[in-house]
Amino acid sequence: MSATGTVDAPSDTQDRRKAPPAGRPRAGPTWRQALRRDWQLYSLAVLPLLFFAIFRYLPMIGNVIAFRKFEPGGSVLGEEWAGLRYVQMFLSDPTFWRVFTNTLVLGGLTLLFCFPMPIVLALLINEVRMRRFKRFVQSVSYLPHFLSMVVVAGLIMEMLSVDGPVNQIVRAVGGDAVAFMQEPGWFRTIYVSSEMWQTVGWGTILYLAALTTIDDQLYEAARMDGAGRWRQTWHVTLPGIRPTAVTLLILNIGAFMAVGFEKVLLLYNPLTYPTADVISTYLYRMGVVSNNFSYAAAIGLLEALIGLVLVLTANLISRRSVGTSLW
Repeated sequence: MSATGTVDAPSDTQDRRKAPPAGRPRAGPTWRQALRRDWQLYSLAVLPLLFFAIFRYLPMIGNVIAFRKFEPGGSVLGEEWAGLRYVQMFLSDPTFWRVFTNTLVLGGLTLLFCFPMPIVLALLINEVRMRRFKRFVQSVSYLPHFLSMVVVAGLIMEMLSVDGPVNQIVRAVGGDAVAFMQEPGWFRTIYVSSEMWQTVGWGTILYLAALTTIDDQLYEAARMDGAGRWRQTWHVTLPGIRPTAVTLLILNIGAFMAVGFEKVLLLYNPLTYPTADVISTYLYRMGVVSNNFSYAAAIGLLEALIGLVLVLTANLISRRSVGTSLW
C-alpha cells in the first residue's frame, strides 16, 4: 500500500511467482490429495480388490504343488520337490491329449458359432421399429441366461431322452429313436447349440448399447450417397461396433481353453468321454476324485499359460491389424 492509501498493483515478480510457466500444464492433485478428497468413491473398490486378492491371486501360490509331491493332510505346499515329473506325466499320457483335442474342438466351435450370433441378433433387433415386439424379443432372448446350469442341463436331458419330445417327433415322421445323450457324435452339437440358446440373448446387450453411440448423421450421409440398408450396415453400423466386438473377441479367446465345466460335467457320461471329456472335467476327476492334486495342478498351470499366450497374441494381432486392443 502506498503512502496515499491506494493499493499497489502486484509486481511482475509476484505475477511470475504465482502463474505457472507458459506452455506447461497445471499439475493435478497428488494421489494423497485425490484419496483424501474422494475417499468415499475409493472405498467402494475395497471389497472387489479383496475378492480378487483372496480368491484370484492368493491361490496362485498353490501352483507350486505342480512341481512338488502333495499328499492330503500334509504340507499345503507339498512334501518334497518333484521337478518336472508331473509335466512329463501328462505330456506322455494319451488321455490328456484326447481331452486336450476335445477342448480345442469344443472351444473352437463355441467361438465360431456363439461369438457372431449376438452381433447378428443385435443388428436384427436394431432394425425392428415396433417397440413392443422389440421388447418382447429382447426379453425372450435374455431369459435363458438367468436359468441355473442345472436347470438347463435337466431340460436338455428331458428333451433329448429316448422318450422325450425330440424322439417323439422322430418317431412321428417314421424314424427310429436316437439316444442322443449316449452317442459321442451328438455331444458337440448338443453342447454348442445349447450354449447358443443360453448366451446369445445376453450377449446382445453390449452390442445394442454400442449401437446407440453411433451418430445418426453418419446414416443420413450414407443415405444421401445412395446407400441402402445393407450398405449402411456394412459401412456404418459394423465399424461403429467394431471396438466392442474386438474387445469381446479377445476376452472370449482368453477363455478359449476354459470350456464350460459345469455344463459338460452335467451332460457327459462315460459313453461320451471320447468327444465330451475336456481339460476342466479331466482335472476334476484327477484332482478331486482321484486325489492326484499335483498332477492336476500341473495340467491346470499349462491351461492357464496357454490362455495367457492366446490373450497376448490376440491383443497384439488386433492392435496391429484393426487398431483396437485391450491395452
